[in-house]
Amino acid sequence: MKKLDKKRRREGKTNYHKRLTLLKSKYLRLVVRKTNKYLILQIVESKRSQDKVLITVSTKELLKYGWPKEKAGSLKSLGAAYLAGLLIGKKSSENSMAILDIGLIPNTKGSRVYAAVNGFSDGGGNIKHNDKIAPAQEKIKREEFFNKVKEEILK
Repeated sequence: MKKLDKKRRREGKTNYHKRLTLLKSKYLRLVVRKTNKYLILQIVESKRSQDKVLITVSTKELLKYGWPKEKAGSLKSLGAAYLAGLLIGKKSSENSMAILDIGLIPNTKGSRVYAAVNGFSDGGGNIKHNDKIAPAQEKIKREEFFNKVKEEILK
């Protein structure tokens, strides 16, 4: 039997074993991806191995909610990750269970990924998570404009 050539695995883009496990769960997925400048969060539904993106939020959207333009370089900080999670949690009208999909991002305690998960949960999203893994609140709320942006999102 010939082994399937998995181009995306060779390129370091997909872990097929982890993906299959996520697809078998039949839950919505909170997908978190990091770029050089931003974090992208998506709520994804999978049916018959076809992914359908329901909601997308980028930390770039925080500029609309009062994030200072001169601080646009910090749109991948812990605070920005938390606020993006809060925003996608607020936008997700469904209260169905979601699971975290971090792809090939390393699983690190106190990382931006877990700040986003914490924000998603605080925004009304239903996701299982451990608060011990999330970064400390004082690290998240480090920016002086954090509370102002948070209030704009929660309006």
